[in-house]
Amino acid sequence: MSIDCISKVKIKNGEELILRKPIKEDAKNIIEYLNIVGGESDNLLFGAGEVTFSVEEEISFIESINKDKNSLMIIGLINNKIVAVAQISSPSRKRIAHNSEIAISVKKKYWSIGVGSVVMGQLIKFAKDSGVTKNIILGVNATNDKAIKLYEKFGFKNVGVHKNYFNINGKYYDEIIMDLYI
Repeated sequence: MSIDCISKVKIKNGEELILRKPIKEDAKNIIEYLNIVGGESDNLLFGAGEVTFSVEEEISFIESINKDKNSLMIIGLINNKIVAVAQISSPSRKRIAHNSEIAISVKKKYWSIGVGSVVMGQLIKFAKDSGVTKNIILGVNATNDKAIKLYEKFGFKNVGVHKNYFNINGKYYDEIIMDLYI
């Protein structure tokens, strides 16, 4: 494994998934990936083509998150193509630094074959290993049954609802707030 590789795992379709921290050379591909996955489902906070930050802005973000000891961004690669992007981040304020928030996306072609589970496992491991995080928080579209099932598999509990949180093509959807206490 290379120095920046977090893990290599064979997924259900037999392909090898590599998880690693992004580097500045990944910035353009991450933006392209996000603009594609945004159009593959209504379960993200953005749609197709809505990620408009520049490559330089993404490089700056990658560099800042890679320096933050209480945050982790990972990309999942199959055959050198990004198939997942995820992160876990904690606020720097001392009183709330024990809370981390997770965000995960997976390319539709790779749904239901273990990519999300591998990524989630790595984010939770990072949180546990940090020694700081006590609570992991995420929000999920209330209609995203597959994601809810995945989160429950890892022990997340429904702790609340944001009514009409998402506005997708003029229709409103609730957000379920889920917590994992570690």
